[in-house]
Amino acid sequence: MEHDSTFPIKNSELDTLRDEATSYLRGIQWEQGGKAKSRNKEKKDESILLYLSKATGNAANEVISVSKTILALKKRLLPNSVAIPIHLNRALYALQEGLTMGIWLKDSYADASGLSTLNERKSTLDVSQRREYDSKQQTATAFMLHGIACRVLFDLKPLASDDLSVMRNKFAGIPELSVLSPLKGISCMLFYFDTYLNHPEIITSDEEMTNFSVVFFEALISEIQQRLATFEYTETITDRTYKLEKSEFAISGWDNVFEGTAVSVEFNKVQFEEIVGNRDAKHFARRLTERMMSYDFEAKKNPFQELGGFMPVFMGYGIPGTGKSMLIAAIATKLKEQCDALDIPFLFHPMPDTLISTFQGGSAEKMVQWMKPLQDPNKLIFAPIDDAENNLQERTAQGVSAGVKEVIGVFLRYTEGAYAINYGNSSIGLFTNLPEMLDKAVISRVQGRFKIDGARNIPDFIDQDYIWWRKFEKTMPDFVNMKNPMDYEFLSEQGLAKNLSEILNQSEKPTEARVLEIYEEVEAKYSTNEHLFFAELYKRIQKSFPFFSSRDIRNIQSTISLRLTDFDLPEDWFNDPELYFKKDYDTKFAMLKELMKANMKGLDFSDIRRQETVRYLDNVATIADTDFKRKVEARVHDLNVSLEANKIFENGNS
Repeated sequence: MEHDSTFPIKNSELDTLRDEATSYLRGIQWEQGGKAKSRNKEKKDESILLYLSKATGNAANEVISVSKTILALKKRLLPNSVAIPIHLNRALYALQEGLTMGIWLKDSYADASGLSTLNERKSTLDVSQRREYDSKQQTATAFMLHGIACRVLFDLKPLASDDLSVMRNKFAGIPELSVLSPLKGISCMLFYFDTYLNHPEIITSDEEMTNFSVVFFEALISEIQQRLATFEYTETITDRTYKLEKSEFAISGWDNVFEGTAVSVEFNKVQFEEIVGNRDAKHFARRLTERMMSYDFEAKKNPFQELGGFMPVFMGYGIPGTGKSMLIAAIATKLKEQCDALDIPFLFHPMPDTLISTFQGGSAEKMVQWMKPLQDPNKLIFAPIDDAENNLQERTAQGVSAGVKEVIGVFLRYTEGAYAINYGNSSIGLFTNLPEMLDKAVISRVQGRFKIDGARNIPDFIDQDYIWWRKFEKTMPDFVNMKNPMDYEFLSEQGLAKNLSEILNQSEKPTEARVLEIYEEVEAKYSTNEHLFFAELYKRIQKSFPFFSSRDIRNIQSTISLRLTDFDLPEDWFNDPELYFKKDYDTKFAMLKELMKANMKGLDFSDIRRQETVRYLDNVATIADTDFKRKVEARVHDLNVSLEANKIFENGNS
């Protein structure tokens, strides 16, 4: 969302509102609404909601005091101490600061929207003005509650546990939310916050106070987000950003900035040398990690983007069991090790398996939540999508769910279009056994691709066995009583290639029959070092493969740029970060240009262009033909089964 102007929130102005905020913590009154009460009565078990119902018997006559509840909690958590437990203290302080911020935002909205003027003339308003007053009062209350929650989360979310699932399971939601007036909004919110705190099973340790506060105020934001369509007169909210002086805290309209926060997922550590074969894939992965590490946090850009060697979206594909999951872990391991060495924040952010929702719009919402952290310029982010064909399947195929279509729609918007922000610090990797099943528009977003083909030669098969049996050797020497190969050192062939030309010897001419035929026809007409050769080749390929488009040509250009930037960063740059990684952006860019020029020695641009074009077109044909071949093989298999069954049947009856 774009906001036209930024307004400062001054600490001196907040100071004048803190007493009002504190008074709410000392005491409020709230009587549950009919719906919340009836919802509680439907619950037959001793649940949180039934507890809420029992706790509210005399709510109309009783003052609820959060500060008293906090003191009671203190006695329960630290019975023999005068001190207030640290998390409890922080949560109370965050709530006080949140209330102060919410009141300031409500007052600011009232002045900007004309609500203050209506309030001054409240007794003389006609029917339409009264309606406008009520409507603006509700919007002011909702914005105030949104601001309270954002401020509390800003202070407490960094201190909460990475995994909040235990607390979320205990939490039963906020039964009602009042936006009729600011006083009712705060009273209703604090009433339920207090009632949860009084429940004996919610806060059982000091740390749980922070976790509960985060879960509660995330739920409050979610409740408001669901009602946004019902609020009117919101122009003076959506057109501006408020920023707290001397702080990173800001409120941009109704934006839920906490939707985009994510923590790194745990993964098994794997070294590239432990992956057998897959030279192409390992080389690509190593280049990816080096390019990501070149990101400049000050300039918020990556010099490799300017050189054309960065891939925001890439794809690894191959038959099952060839090492896709190991490769994901190896990329994450390499990035984490290098980030730790350079003290850089790293986010490993795989797509969850539970993304597709049965609710209409639910999958899109979950996908937006997954994509948003990729726009954070303050960390390096690797976002793999394993078994990508499950969530990004061809939309035109029969039986594809609405959820898959929603996920693809969000993916396309965030990878190219108005939402697509890439600073050169994040990369999405699609990993699949069935690339031909991926949606064509998704495939067209892929700027780098490689085959994950596992063990392919004698050293690969020897090493695959060696990785397995060396475990016995470690625990029981001489147990594996077999001869080692004469002239081969185990794992010596599993190292990383120096550059792509070591791997790509085979790509002088296409290997796919249809592409080779077109290629040779065009080659008979033009030399491969003429621009016209490529224009004619693309035109004919498009005739045979109608889905081949301008975007594919851009992708070919990207792969050529990747090849031109296919050089090692010197080892001493990693050993001493001051030599390169800690330099300013312009210096890094100049150093990379020098490396690129040195790397071009002995290489010819037209050769690289031809090789990469051939490689890409082979890839296009492979993906297009695989689906057809699979269907043919399945039909042949069925026919063979029928023939064999007929034979057995005839022999049995003869």
